[in-house]
Amino acid sequence: MNGIRMDTWLWAARFYKTRTLAKRACELGRVQSKGQPVKPSREVRVGDLLRVTNEGGDFEVQVLLLSETRGPASVAQTFYLETQASRELRQKVEAERKAMWTFESLPAGRPSKRDRRHIIQFRGRG
Repeated sequence: MNGIRMDTWLWAARFYKTRTLAKRACELGRVQSKGQPVKPSREVRVGDLLRVTNEGGDFEVQVLLLSETRGPASVAQTFYLETQASRELRQKVEAERKAMWTFESLPAGRPSKRDRRHIIQFRGRG
């Protein structure tokens, strides 16, 4: 196997739940190779360095194996090697996100009728 489609590999490596989501991420520029956004039909080859952005964070990975089939997560993790800098940056962002919860105060009780109206107005529903 010389190369497979980018969206298929991203789906098989479990970066995205469906091939459609992987395709959409490529179209939106959330997947890059050598600093350039890639098309879903671009071929991935062993040794490629990819930057993938999804809800889990930003991943910078090197492709180790190619596969067109989606398997267990333990197998999918063998398809790529995440760089140390990428791993450290994701852990730092996660720690900052958790620290923000300690400073955020929640309201004491239920919103009043006036507060509820402000919430509805803020969400643009009325």
